Amino acid sequence: MKKHLKNALIIAFFSFAVYQIWSNSGKGTKENQSLKIDISESYGDSTSKNNILGIQAFMEPVDYASEENFKRKIQFYLNAAQKNNFLIPNKTVVVFPEYIGTFLVAANEKSSLYNTKTLESGLQTMVLSNLGKFLKTFITAPDEVKDKIKYAAFAMKAAQMAIIYQNTFAELSKKYKVTIVAGSILLPNPSVENGILTINKGLLYNTSVVFNVDGKINQNLIKKAFPTADELSFVCPAKPEEIPTFETPIGKMGVLVCADAWFSESYKILKEKGVEFIVTPSYSNGYDNWNKKWTGYSGAVTPKDAKADIGKLTLGEAWVKHAMAGRAKNEAGVKKGINVFLQGNIWDLGADGSTIILNDSAKATSHFGKAALVNLWL
Repeated sequence: MKKHLKNALIIAFFSFAVYQIWSNSGKGTKENQSLKIDISESYGDSTSKNNILGIQAFMEPVDYASEENFKRKIQFYLNAAQKNNFLIPNKTVVVFPEYIGTFLVAANEKSSLYNTKTLESGLQTMVLSNLGKFLKTFITAPDEVKDKIKYAAFAMKAAQMAIIYQNTFAELSKKYKVTIVAGSILLPNPSVENGILTINKGLLYNTSVVFNVDGKINQNLIKKAFPTADELSFVCPAKPEEIPTFETPIGKMGVLVCADAWFSESYKILKEKGVEFIVTPSYSNGYDNWNKKWTGYSGAVTPKDAKADIGKLTLGEAWVKHAMAGRAKNEAGVKKGINVFLQGNIWDLGADGSTIILNDSAKATSHFGKAALVNLWL
């Protein structure tokens, strides 16, 4: 028995060394981008003084090297927003992209990890530096997990990730007196216990967290209900009926994490709960896919109302028509929303997509590969 277990662990480790943890990666990294805002624009009537601010953050591996680096980058965007008069104390909801917290898996590792061109190479470095912890997490992975290698890579760093994530967004939401929808982070069976984002034994969930204007974490966590095909082997789906809503200073908010915005089940829940606006943190990996032909839903069967557009619309056009911007009004009676995508040189994964605004009618911006502040006055 011990011999078989030892052999399995050796195989698992060396498989990991040659296995790229994210499939369909991009064509290579782009040139480094310094701290700057490429685009700053606003929609709607500013006399309302209530607004949703989408921060299309441009992230690089070095931004995840430490809590200090991560906090500095997030604060840079909030400082820029404040200078543009987009942060109104107690009246602004700030939305960051999906997975902005997930890459904290790379925090506090050897410097070579942040300089390598491929995620595969960086993860080899990370596993070698945490071999004992990786093997222990691999052995104890839940039986339901199909890809224990991916699971172990994230679960072994989860406690540290959660601390950095909460410290950063709690401090900054309190400093600027704004509500922050902090993109998302991948954590095992997370919960909020006594005001602390807590990890527990169990499956990984792609989780979005809301921080209130006083810096306190909201008790309700948003766990992605419809993981994509790339996620399904190691990310557990939540139940659509468990998607929460949030009372904010500017109205009742619904949060749909990326692919959840494609499914009618999500809007049925939000309509029943009477949301007034919807925000969607998203991440689309790869380069230049936004303008390529749409191939249909990922991780689920494409519904009848969308099948006719497969191969006809581009991916970007499909996001506008069949996700939040196209469904919120018709299926939930919501006329205001924002859909924000992560950008950056995140090893060789690529980051595609561009912010989409729902302001009675839908509009996709064209800020690919750029750091952007996109503001919507309510």
